[in-house]
Amino acid sequence: MIEIKELTQFYGKKIVLDHVNLTIETNEICALVGRNGAGKSTLINSLLGIIPVKKGTVKINGLKFSKRNSDIAFLPEKFMLYPPLSGLENMTFFALASSKTVDMVRIREILESVSLWEDRHLAIKNYSKGMLQRLGLAITLYQDSGILILDEPTSGIDPMGRKEILQILNSLKGKTILLSSHHLDEIRQLCTHVAYLEDCKIEKFTVDEFLETQRLGDNAL
Repeated sequence: MIEIKELTQFYGKKIVLDHVNLTIETNEICALVGRNGAGKSTLINSLLGIIPVKKGTVKINGLKFSKRNSDIAFLPEKFMLYPPLSGLENMTFFALASSKTVDMVRIREILESVSLWEDRHLAIKNYSKGMLQRLGLAITLYQDSGILILDEPTSGIDPMGRKEILQILNSLKGKTILLSSHHLDEIRQLCTHVAYLEDCKIEKFTVDEFLETQRLGDNAL
């Protein structure tokens, strides 16, 4: 569960988030939506502890955020992978970084779930953008966190790659997900709720409520 209360963030005199309140319940899949520059990155970075909270509180599962008690795994829009290494070598490296041990059975299960096991020995400099996104997602899932924050997970991917990512996310069970997205069709297929960020404030809707207010068909947000 994510609880944000009266969160205010600013840069100099510019207020980006103004007394924002948002609760994402356990097992909800909530899209974070807003125009470019609306403050989505600031909100995500506040949740992750990258930006200190200036005013208000952020709680994860009832506790104030700290790296020690955080149950969050984050997939950035551009995952910093190591091109000369294979998919398996990248996966192993990040597994060691997060847990100091490597569970090869779990690695195989996850790579199979994202359809990369057969390509595990291929250097990722030869991966397509979709394959790289799936590898980043696999590394994120290895942490087995209860809360996933995904920043534009299908950005720049062709329609088939987007479909594969959405299928993987739809197959996840027992996860609370905050997903930054610009695509209404993606939100419709995957999410239960939408947090709409505008004018430094957030309003939360069910997906059906949000689609009704937008009336934009399949246009990107």
